[in-house]
Amino acid sequence: MNITFYKYQGTGNDFVIIDNRQSIVPKNDTKLFGRLCDRKFGIGADGLMLLEAPTNDEDDFTMVYFNADGNESSMCGNGGRCLVAFASFMGVIDTTATFTAIDGKHQAEIKDGLIYLKMQNVARIDEFESHLFLDTGSPHHVTMVDELSNYDVVANGRAIRNGAPYYKEGSNVNFVQKEANGVFAVRTYERGVEDETLSCGTGVTAVALAMHTTKMTDNTTVVIHTPGGELKVVFDVDKKQYKDIFLIGPAEQVFKGEIVC
Repeated sequence: MNITFYKYQGTGNDFVIIDNRQSIVPKNDTKLFGRLCDRKFGIGADGLMLLEAPTNDEDDFTMVYFNADGNESSMCGNGGRCLVAFASFMGVIDTTATFTAIDGKHQAEIKDGLIYLKMQNVARIDEFESHLFLDTGSPHHVTMVDELSNYDVVANGRAIRNGAPYYKEGSNVNFVQKEANGVFAVRTYERGVEDETLSCGTGVTAVALAMHTTKMTDNTTVVIHTPGGELKVVFDVDKKQYKDIFLIGPAEQVFKGEIVC
């Protein structure tokens, strides 16, 4: 079987994308997806997405996301932004989109070369002495560190991801350093990739909300610098619930190819 694929990246978070509206790829073939994401024996990516036909009249398409290990995953923010860009490229949408992902319905807009992706509301943020935990479509551990540029993200992230209280289910782990009011640097260890990625969309969303909750900033527009580039998170707060959360940043097609499977 020959599969046509597209490679996209959003602030260095890279993805294999396949147009699966005709159901050409079986969604239960986790070994195939893992091989396609393998950087030595496949195409290479942090994850793989299928653009699928909508399941209701309100949606333009459905997003199905798999981690680099081949397993279906929770929501991916940068992946969602890249899939919106791909849907526009394929003529599925123009500049606005409504789609359903594993965590529910999302809206998005393409404006001034950036993808504005609306995330789910967040009503609960757990605060601990050394960190915060919240779910922004995927689970995220958020902790402040000094000298982020020299920090051992992989070793420390792996220990936290696999340790109590996360264990088998695991959590993504974000290490944060404040640069200015409303501006933060973030490095993320992602479960499923089991390594540091250049950017994580649900991660920077979690960091923005966590920094506001702990009063590290009073801004409702937060700029996040990741190793792969800059993202913005804007939001409103209503009775301690974060709503109208938008993840904003670029998404670019890298190349198109065909692989024999």
